[in-house]
Amino acid sequence: MQAPNFSELNHPVVKSLFHHSDQELLTMFQNHPDQGRFFTAIFCRYAQIVYSLIRHSVRSPVQADYLFAQTWQHIYHELRALDLRREMQESDGGNLSLQNWLINVTAICINQAELPPVETIHYSLQSASPPLWCYVRQALELLAPLPRLVVLMAQTFRWSETRIAAYLQAEGEAISPAQVKALLQKGYQTLESNLPEDIRAIYLDENLDYQQALV
Repeated sequence: MQAPNFSELNHPVVKSLFHHSDQELLTMFQNHPDQGRFFTAIFCRYAQIVYSLIRHSVRSPVQADYLFAQTWQHIYHELRALDLRREMQESDGGNLSLQNWLINVTAICINQAELPPVETIHYSLQSASPPLWCYVRQALELLAPLPRLVVLMAQTFRWSETRIAAYLQAEGEAISPAQVKALLQKGYQTLESNLPEDIRAIYLDENLDYQQALV
């Protein structure tokens, strides 16, 4: 089964990187952690392969999409320190490519997966492509504890400001629904500003100065 069509594949920022080799994209990803385009380009290049492997191994489409995102989250962190040249030298025959490495990592994620029940999965592949999900989760970690908790309760559980306030009050936090609303607004603004500029351009339709883009 083919992966869904990902709109970022056609974005000018991503398309401008298609001529780069895997090694070049990996190096730029590692050297420019404040930019998201390089990881997104790697994702676009190999999303179909990873999705196909997972979809053939997981019966539920909802669980497959969730594992797909989780696998790319794992790939995102592993790529930061990946020395592909060294891996190639140490591999049998010395013919390890990024594609083969991704297939191996995907197989490990499939074999080690402990998938939650379908009804408890809130992730939607249509709403958040894995690269965006990775960078949003990274941006969430930069939020202060209380705004992060409020944003997570609003987005994950779809709780109202009144319910969030009631929960926090029960936990000893003196807070009103109006204050929760203000925290949410501030949290969303900070969350968006914590995203790399090119990720906002690719996924949130913000303008980007292409003349300054590193390609």
